Amino acid sequence: MRRITTKRTLALTVTALTGLGLAACGGGGDAGTTDAGELTSGPITIWYSNNQQEVAWGEDMVAAWNEANPDQEITAQEIPAGTSSEEVIAAAITAGNAPCIVMNTAPVAVPQFQQMGGLVPLDTFEDGVEYIESRSGEVAEQYKSADGQYYQLPWKSNPVVLYYNKDMFTEAGLDPENPPLGTQDELLETSRTLVESGAAEYAMWPSPAGEFFQSWFDFYPFYAAATGGTQLVEDGEATFTSEEGLAVAEMWRTMYEEGLSSQEAYTGDSFVDKKAAIAISGPWAIPVYGDQVNWGTAPVPGLEEGAETSTFSDAKNMAIYSACDNKQTAWEVMKFATSEEQDRALLEATGQMPIRQDLTGTYPDYFEANPAYVEFADQASRAVEVPNVPNSVEVWQTFRDAWGSSVIFGNESIEDAFSGAAEEINTLVSE
Repeated sequence: MRRITTKRTLALTVTALTGLGLAACGGGGDAGTTDAGELTSGPITIWYSNNQQEVAWGEDMVAAWNEANPDQEITAQEIPAGTSSEEVIAAAITAGNAPCIVMNTAPVAVPQFQQMGGLVPLDTFEDGVEYIESRSGEVAEQYKSADGQYYQLPWKSNPVVLYYNKDMFTEAGLDPENPPLGTQDELLETSRTLVESGAAEYAMWPSPAGEFFQSWFDFYPFYAAATGGTQLVEDGEATFTSEEGLAVAEMWRTMYEEGLSSQEAYTGDSFVDKKAAIAISGPWAIPVYGDQVNWGTAPVPGLEEGAETSTFSDAKNMAIYSACDNKQTAWEVMKFATSEEQDRALLEATGQMPIRQDLTGTYPDYFEANPAYVEFADQASRAVEVPNVPNSVEVWQTFRDAWGSSVIFGNESIEDAFSGAAEEINTLVSE
């Protein structure tokens, strides 16, 4: 299923990605800087995701471009197989044979790729900044690097919400049409009702595994909702030791302590298999859950009733890689692939949200015909990205280690674990 595929794509070890980065940096004096060079036009190569729906969209997009631009032909393929997409891309940067564009660039990997000298700043192009910011609006700011430039074009997001099993809610005596999920305290009480009534084995079953990205699907959406969109790191400082961060951690500690969430990993899909009554997922899950579960959705709740909440973006972006010979064509292709027409084609093919302003106003007929996706379009405007900071993978691994020790397994106090992690993260982002 899609979520497992996404996590496998991201399941690189910290040492693998950073090791490749350090190896590249050690080879010369230009790491961390990228000269776009002469902006020429001509044939280019691109890689796109191996997701079946995206491949179909990519093939159609490439065919349309090539028909109109025979002297600037695209040669396209899926990202080569490897331990992870990020590892494959990093190895290509090191070898100097990366494609012109990768249409599956994870924001968390951008700082490392940039440090390796592998990315072209899109500010290089005369209309680069204007195009990115006019298409994506205020959320584009999250994708700027520390030097103030854009090394990635915000492309598509999968803002996560709560899916809940209406049948389990009914069995537990809860209103399935107006679920009591308005605040994190209410979610906790609802979780108790679901489990104590016997309607569900667990209320929620996020993965307790220790990979760095797992916190994007338990802590981070709830932290974004509780804070109105605060990132894990802002202005060079960790933010999660705040009152809101500790409150989110305490809620999850209670979930594990009271047996409302499991400390054991589940090898399948706990929501589809009806082992858990609530899942944290993005729009990709709509066709996956389909009619296997009688489901509804609700925003990830904040701390206060009625608050308009933010959530985690789960985005993938596009970037131009420095090995590209014809960078001007690469930029024109990126604009073509993120045009209003192509964004519509992507939306229709995948159900993923293009990172552009006023989605429902731009594609009203799509959302009228597909009302289940309206909530995701609304959340996309308030989606929170991983912070674009140095050592970003290590930052998240440091946080995940503290989360697992204190929140999931209760081996140390949350305050001590978070304080220690924040201190280490502050050092990492200052390097």
